[in-house]
Amino acid sequence: MRARRLAAVGLGVLALGLAATAMPASAHDEDDHAGHGRHGSAQASSTDPACTPAVKRAARAAGDNFADACQAGQDIARLDDTEASLLPGQVDASRNIRLLANVPKSGPFAGENSFSTDLAFQGDYAFQGNYDGFTVWDIKKPSRPRIVTQVLCPGSQNDVSVYGDILVLSVDSSRSNDSCDNVAQSASIKESWEGIRVFDISRPATPRYVAAVETACGSHTHTLAPSRDRRDLFVYVSSYSPNASFPDCQPPHDQISVVKVPVRSPEKAAVVSTPVLFPDGGNQAGGYSAATTGCHDLTAYPAKNLMAGACMGDGILLDISDRANPRVTERVRDTENFAFWHSATFNNTGTKVVFTDELGGGGAPTCNPTVGAVKGADGVYDIRRGKLVFRSYFKIPRTQAATENCVAHNGSLIPVKGRDIMVQAWYQGGISVWDFTDSANPVEIAHYDRGPVAEDRLVLGGSWSAYWYNGHIYSSDIQKGFDVFRLDDRRTNKARGVRTNELNVQSQTSY
Repeated sequence: MRARRLAAVGLGVLALGLAATAMPASAHDEDDHAGHGRHGSAQASSTDPACTPAVKRAARAAGDNFADACQAGQDIARLDDTEASLLPGQVDASRNIRLLANVPKSGPFAGENSFSTDLAFQGDYAFQGNYDGFTVWDIKKPSRPRIVTQVLCPGSQNDVSVYGDILVLSVDSSRSNDSCDNVAQSASIKESWEGIRVFDISRPATPRYVAAVETACGSHTHTLAPSRDRRDLFVYVSSYSPNASFPDCQPPHDQISVVKVPVRSPEKAAVVSTPVLFPDGGNQAGGYSAATTGCHDLTAYPAKNLMAGACMGDGILLDISDRANPRVTERVRDTENFAFWHSATFNNTGTKVVFTDELGGGGAPTCNPTVGAVKGADGVYDIRRGKLVFRSYFKIPRTQAATENCVAHNGSLIPVKGRDIMVQAWYQGGISVWDFTDSANPVEIAHYDRGPVAEDRLVLGGSWSAYWYNGHIYSSDIQKGFDVFRLDDRRTNKARGVRTNELNVQSQTSY
């Protein structure tokens, strides 16, 4: 273990780390995202010469919000990582959590730039997205997960959800066509495609591609909500950052897309509405927070007809009693400490929402004293008479190295009745288990943190999603592959007895 020096490293060095690795032409061509532009509305600061046009193009090519690593005004040009002591290959973990299994990326997804993304679960299977397709895992024995099949189908992010025999993928990179045999193609070309893909997974070992639905500005993420009679599956599509030069992504784009998938005829999937969420305009450009030009992520609680939206510069609540026509009922902003409203998680009773702030777009090292404890964090809100009331921030307390991208990211509830406990991914900050039962005083109860992927450059890595499913924690690690953890703690052990046959974290169910 060694003490690290004060790192004279800024967002430019971060972007250079991304630029050091060329993106494979199959999925991450420069025209894919750099030409697309909506992942990179960020601008280089005049005091940050390392954020050159070439560096910004490479960051945009990485997708998600990684281009925000070069965003002016984020002010993390010098990072104090002196307390970060882990080296590559080392681990810091609390005594109540242990790694049961790690299966490295393999096959067509083995490359450094084939980023592992989101997770969904059904029965004895886990489904893991990847910028180049998705993997089906057999997790009947959690300590020995095995690959059932890998589906090569490029188009970031390929975030995944499952419902019965249906699997849905989100594609938010402009492609030459809607098939799995495609290449990147600029969104300025009218014939380019992006949106959602629908697969039949009645035979998990041989998924069958049955439908493609183009949506405005693509599909960065999506959220599922079945109709009350369960005959139809509604898919709420989040996308953002329009551009006047993109025929299928025109400003102001203050909407989401709603796709209806007939459960018995998924090949008939189609857009049924495009509700405008911000008729009076969202958060405006300028200042600390992002301008609102769409939503990044929506989380539904169908049993309660609720949905929470993380929409760049705004946090919202929606009524989804009319599935095809969601209606905004509450809006809140945090222009002081939230740079980019990224995702949302309800507690089990639907009386709280945890919003995440993805400061730096997921590509920046924000877990250090320089950035502080309230930026790039979670915001805990109570819902009181339909209003969102801020209570506290939560951020992991461990300093991460300047070569580690770290910020609040995807997590799920751990089903402990009477408590609000969550497991969450923090990219290279690892995974954290924390209790927000007392909304004003959240506390961490477990963590598992690997050292940096590399010591001399920032390689985009770490846990993209960390979710609890049927007694174990599963993590999709961008570079390390597929992880399974066992948590042994008196505060959470009762959750091991809670079983479900399906889990899509953005479509919450009661326990």
